[in-house]
Amino acid sequence: MSTAPTTDVSDWAWPHGKDVAVSLTFDVDAEAGWLGEGEEYARRLTILSEGRYGVVRGVPRILDLLDRYAIPATFFVPGYTAETHPDLVRRLLDGGHEVAHHGYLHLRSDHVDAAAQTEEIDRGLEALAKAGADDVTGYRSTSWELTPETFDLLVDRGFGYDSSCMGDDRPYVESWDGREILEIPVHWSLDDWPRYGWNIDGGGNVADPAEMRRSWLAEFDSAVAEHRHTSFTMHPEVIGRPYRLAELEAVVARIAERDDVWWARLDEVAAHTRPLLGLDR
Repeated sequence: MSTAPTTDVSDWAWPHGKDVAVSLTFDVDAEAGWLGEGEEYARRLTILSEGRYGVVRGVPRILDLLDRYAIPATFFVPGYTAETHPDLVRRLLDGGHEVAHHGYLHLRSDHVDAAAQTEEIDRGLEALAKAGADDVTGYRSTSWELTPETFDLLVDRGFGYDSSCMGDDRPYVESWDGREILEIPVHWSLDDWPRYGWNIDGGGNVADPAEMRRSWLAEFDSAVAEHRHTSFTMHPEVIGRPYRLAELEAVVARIAERDDVWWARLDEVAAHTRPLLGLDR
């Protein structure tokens, strides 16, 4: 898998004369995040309720924060989540946010065969369209594990970008077996789950919430210095706890003090960077 950019991106200009680009992204896994782990989770009502908390309490708090700062964001929604919470997608769209693809039942691509991967993509698209998101262009794989089979499905289905790989810290062209897709990269250090994700079986880490603020602001400062794009990944059932959301707001407030920041949905970043990377030729 090649990860080399196709052009020099050191002098990219961002829209509206801005010097740096920032995206906030949210994976609304909800119950699908656990049901995709195995059938045994269907009877584990407590852990499913925590997933539901992300939609019932986390998403409203997040939308309020985004509205107060006039920030558009990208929400990756599994098809099962869209079906189980039928008002969710419409509320996100009405708020001016992007709804992107995150599988159907949150199955890890590397754990299932090609047929199941195809079903994840197609059922997810169908569910999102039925919920009102009929122009989905972005994809993020479950647990950020992208396989050759799913890569081909994304290209064949005409997705405009993927956000699952880590080959750069700027938008770049990811390729496999002669095929290409725009990649808007991610990283574990820019995700809330490694800090706060915990369950009774696997343990986890209930971190000092202020560590996220320090790390993410350091990442932002490096993006400013390099005039590049950066994005942060969050999960409503995790970041939606009020004391954690307070740390996110501290990050947002500090960034919002500047007038040289382009707050952008990932589909907007994709539209801007595709021609710069030669993908629209």
